[in-house]
Amino acid sequence: MRFIVIVLVVQFTAFSGITQELTTKYEKSGFKETTTYDETIDYCKKLARHSDKLDYSVFGHSSRGYDLPVMIADKEGLKDPVEIKKTGRTILMVQCGIHPGESEGKDAMMMLLRDVFIKGEKQGLFDEVSVVWIPVLNTDGDHRYGPYGRINQNGPEEMGWRVNSRNLNLNRDYLKADTPEMRNWLQLWNNWLPDFFIDCHTTDGADYQYILTYAMGIYGQMDEELTQWQKEEYIDEVMPKMFEAGFPVFPYVSFRNWHDPRSGMKTEIAPPRISQGYTALQNRPGLLIETHMLKPYTPRVESTYKLIELTIDLLNEKGRKLQELNRKADQQVASGDFRERPFPINFKISQEDSTIVDFLGIDYEVEKSDLTGGNWYKYQEGEEKTFQLTWFKHNIPEKKIQLPEAYLIPPEWSNVIKRLKAHSVEMWRLEEKDSLEVQMYDFTNYSWRNRPYEGRMVMTRRDYKKITRNRFFPQGTYVIPTSQRTARVIAHTLEPSAPDSYLYWGMFNAIFEQKEYAETYVMEKKARKMLKENPELKEQFEKWKKQNPKAAHSQWAQLNWFYKKTPWWDEEKDLYPVGRLMDIQQLERKPDI
Repeated sequence: MRFIVIVLVVQFTAFSGITQELTTKYEKSGFKETTTYDETIDYCKKLARHSDKLDYSVFGHSSRGYDLPVMIADKEGLKDPVEIKKTGRTILMVQCGIHPGESEGKDAMMMLLRDVFIKGEKQGLFDEVSVVWIPVLNTDGDHRYGPYGRINQNGPEEMGWRVNSRNLNLNRDYLKADTPEMRNWLQLWNNWLPDFFIDCHTTDGADYQYILTYAMGIYGQMDEELTQWQKEEYIDEVMPKMFEAGFPVFPYVSFRNWHDPRSGMKTEIAPPRISQGYTALQNRPGLLIETHMLKPYTPRVESTYKLIELTIDLLNEKGRKLQELNRKADQQVASGDFRERPFPINFKISQEDSTIVDFLGIDYEVEKSDLTGGNWYKYQEGEEKTFQLTWFKHNIPEKKIQLPEAYLIPPEWSNVIKRLKAHSVEMWRLEEKDSLEVQMYDFTNYSWRNRPYEGRMVMTRRDYKKITRNRFFPQGTYVIPTSQRTARVIAHTLEPSAPDSYLYWGMFNAIFEQKEYAETYVMEKKARKMLKENPELKEQFEKWKKQNPKAAHSQWAQLNWFYKKTPWWDEEKDLYPVGRLMDIQQLERKPDI
């Protein structure tokens, strides 16, 4: 008996020691601090050492070479996606630290994994769910740690920085994939292809009562059944439980006039440059968590913990159905039926369809600033007020396109091909040169922002006309069929009018450059000859000058107008080099590479 008592005391002492060792920095600091990058990695490794159901590894490196950490939580200790999928368990990916100053998710997940796998709490939470957790994605930004990370935010006392070492926001990089962090993330994503995704953030903006706001792809850009599942089987079940737990929540808040609740609300479809917009293209529900930056750090962490816990709990019950809906959406996108229907590539908010919603806000006054002359929104601390707001959330297609059976990309555009491969897009190459009938876009009007955005000169205007022609494509041209599960991704990268197309991001800017010119003393003579031989040209010239008054005062611009009418003009200028193959039977499929 004495021996049993001694054993129990030793076991209890050892367990107490482990529990003490795994008390997080957030808890030790009285819920005021978060971990540095090194402390985060150290804690994750400790978790993995103390539980064979947790695995720590590195899935790549940042721009500065820092490790990108990932943890796998599985009740059997499995760490291979193929093996886990064989069990039928639902795979949830939770991402933290894409903006390291927004650290609630990191602290919440460290405690949740400890509570379940070390302390033995919340029995059964991981019975039907396995979790892929990224503790911090922007590891460069997490190394820029200090007290002045976010001026709008109420804690923690110190935190990481928003962007990476190249001053790029990773949450604008999902589709363009400029950074090594995102290219590594895409490889991880495609390796696991999770059933549900959570991205943890902290929001800026106005003051209100909600501790947490959220966003999902439920406004028309996803498969109808997946949209219905998110609305009825996730949001309608999980969000009321957040209120019951003492955490009031609301859909992501965006006012029609910044900071001004009385102006009403608007909800737009998320573009694929950001997380939940990208996962929607991949036919996977993505939950954006945005805790409210003005609330104390403790309820922000606790509400994040609770929402992740409730999500796992629901996926235990309804994950199998979600998996089936994901598979059906993949199959439907890869089918010919998907190509036959016009595909909405751009959306806009309907101004004729709105609803009235109760909004739990904070009363405020608007005062004209004697310093800047602008509106100064002065929130009355503690003065809770329920506003009746007009909410515009009905999104309608602004532009639809007919998807081709394949896109053709000449081999010189390798930078584009590299990115498509990162998105796991299937393709093959022409083994011989060929002339094929394709649709192409010929640009007629275009312009760019006057300053860089995310390190690129992006296009603000891109008008074009569609033409059909026989086009020469060299040996090695890439054939991108649209009969695959990533068809939405393909369309959003290669259709110029898409909000995050590669043309928008400046990857095809070179096609708009004029490389051959005519000297004015040459064109003065040729222009007169052209007018003499074609009198109608005079009327066209005068019309052009009226439409372009600035150019009409430039000798070079006027003579360049005539130069464009000569056989010497470069017919490739302004011609989008990506061909739209409407009939793939024009070519035989060649082996994949």
